Amino acid sequence: MPSPVNGAGRTPTIPQTTPSSTPNAPAATTPAQPGWTPAVRDGNARTTPSLLNERFTGDGQLGGVLAGGAALGPGAKGDGVKKFQQAMADMSFAQPGSADGSFGPQTQKAVRNFQVNASKLFPDVKPTGLIDAATLRALDQLSPKAGQQGQAKNIPTPFYDGKPVRVVVLKDEHRTFLFDKNGKLEGIFQNAVGAKATSTDEGLKKVTTKLDERASLEVGQRLWGGPVFGPRMLDLSWADGKRSGEELHGTSAPKQLGEDVSHGCVRHSNTDIVKLYDALKVGDGVAVVSGLKDAHLR
Repeated sequence: MPSPVNGAGRTPTIPQTTPSSTPNAPAATTPAQPGWTPAVRDGNARTTPSLLNERFTGDGQLGGVLAGGAALGPGAKGDGVKKFQQAMADMSFAQPGSADGSFGPQTQKAVRNFQVNASKLFPDVKPTGLIDAATLRALDQLSPKAGQQGQAKNIPTPFYDGKPVRVVVLKDEHRTFLFDKNGKLEGIFQNAVGAKATSTDEGLKKVTTKLDERASLEVGQRLWGGPVFGPRMLDLSWADGKRSGEELHGTSAPKQLGEDVSHGCVRHSNTDIVKLYDALKVGDGVAVVSGLKDAHLR
């Protein structure tokens, strides 16, 4: 695929505020987390850390980490790992169906991407790729209830430089957010963005052309000798109409989602790109941003 237009456009700086802790913040020995209740009494009247989200309640493996045990990393197995993986999938940090209870490379990648998101609200969370106590406390606050999908807070608002958009691509988290015309969040999708040498340019763009399955496959065959763009493509220009050289499209390499690997385009699973294709129309705004300085969080 063609390399992106480097240097075109300018990303504005948007001031950010750091959320303050609530009056129920934990004791000084535990990093403050908004809304987190740090401990409960067990049957022997001992005080032990507790996670409040029902999807994690009573899990011994996660409880051990929260109580000061070793972080979970590559090679770890168990119900706690499985519950963490399912939460990642429900928040679109991993592909659905990946919750097998075995901590492998895909799980580590999903954990690291989640930690990038969580660190914007919880400063003690670091992008290590390991499930530690700080990460668990953040996940307890940010993940939806069991059986639900999405994320209620610490997500971008549907604006760029004061202009409404339908899509926000967060490069640092490797996620794409789709909003309806009224600014309501419709879906979150895992993505892959440009590699360091061919990075996805940040800025305000718009959909200029929609390519259906036949057209997308033809372009992939002509340029790369195969169906590398998946079943749909959405060609993007800059907001002023200048060609960006980038697209939203599917992928023939789903295991690379969540990484910086493309030639500048934004890849999605083949299922997700169909959803984006069906939801968007020519002229819809697409903001590509990264980090606190670019994305308003709510």
